[in-house]
Amino acid sequence: MIPLKSMQTLRLSEPAPRVLLIELNRPEVRNALNTQMGRELREIFVPLQFTPGDLRCIVVTGTGDKAFCAGGDLKERNGMSDAAWRAQHAVFEEAFYAVMNCAVPVIGAVNGAAFGGGCELALACDFVLAADTARFALTETTLGIIPGCGGTQNLPRAVGARRAKELIMTGRPFSAQEALAWGMVNAVHSGEGLMAAALETARAICRSAPVAVRQAKKAIQHGLDVDRRTGLAFEIEAYNRTVVTEDRLEGVRAFAEKRKPRFSGK
Repeated sequence: MIPLKSMQTLRLSEPAPRVLLIELNRPEVRNALNTQMGRELREIFVPLQFTPGDLRCIVVTGTGDKAFCAGGDLKERNGMSDAAWRAQHAVFEEAFYAVMNCAVPVIGAVNGAAFGGGCELALACDFVLAADTARFALTETTLGIIPGCGGTQNLPRAVGARRAKELIMTGRPFSAQEALAWGMVNAVHSGEGLMAAALETARAICRSAPVAVRQAKKAIQHGLDVDRRTGLAFEIEAYNRTVVTEDRLEGVRAFAEKRKPRFSGK
C-alpha cells in the first residue's frame, strides 16, 4: 500500500484492506483540475504502472455532492501564455496516461458533474459507476480546444465513434442514464448508495487473485489496440504468467477443499 500522505488537492484513505480511495478535494471550485492536482495524481499513479505493491484496487471520486470534477480550472488558465498552457497540459497528460496505465483496476465513482477533463478522468478509469444525479460532458470544443487527455480515444471505445463525434463536436451534457444506455457507465446508483456500491465492487476485485486481475487488465487493454489474432497471442502470454503463481495453486486447492481461496499475490 502506498503511504497515505497529506496532499493539497487530494484526500487519500484506505476504506477497505488494499483499497485506495482518492477523493478530488477542491469542493469550493467543484473539484476543478489545477496544476497541483495534476502533479499529485501523477505522483500517485506513475509508480503504480510497474510497482503496485499489495494495492489491489483504486476508487476515484470527488468530495461534496455536486461535482466529481468540473474540468480544468479556467481561472488558473486565464491569461496563460501558449508555452505555460502546454507545460501545464503536459502535467495533465502524464497524470491521465498514468491512470490508464495503472497496473491495478481503477474505478471511477462519479458523484456529480464530470465535465471536460473531469469526464476524461472518468473515461481514463477502467470502469465507471455513477450517481443518478451525475452529468457528463466533453465541452472542450465550446472553448476552442479539443479533449486532450484521452477523450477522443476513450469515448469512442466506450460509446462508439458516431456517438462520440456527436458528444465531442457539440459539447452537450448528457445524463448518467444516457451514459449507462450508451455503454460509458457500468451502473447508476442513488447518491447515497454510490460509494457503498463502488467499495463493494472494489472488495470483490480484491477477493480475486491479484496477479490474475492485473494480467486480465493488460490482456483486455492491449487487445483492444491490435487485431484479434495478435490479441489472442497476448492473452496467452498473460495467461502463462498466472500459471506459475502460488495463487493458481491456491485457487485450485481451495476449490477442491470447498473453501474460499486466500490469495497472496505471489
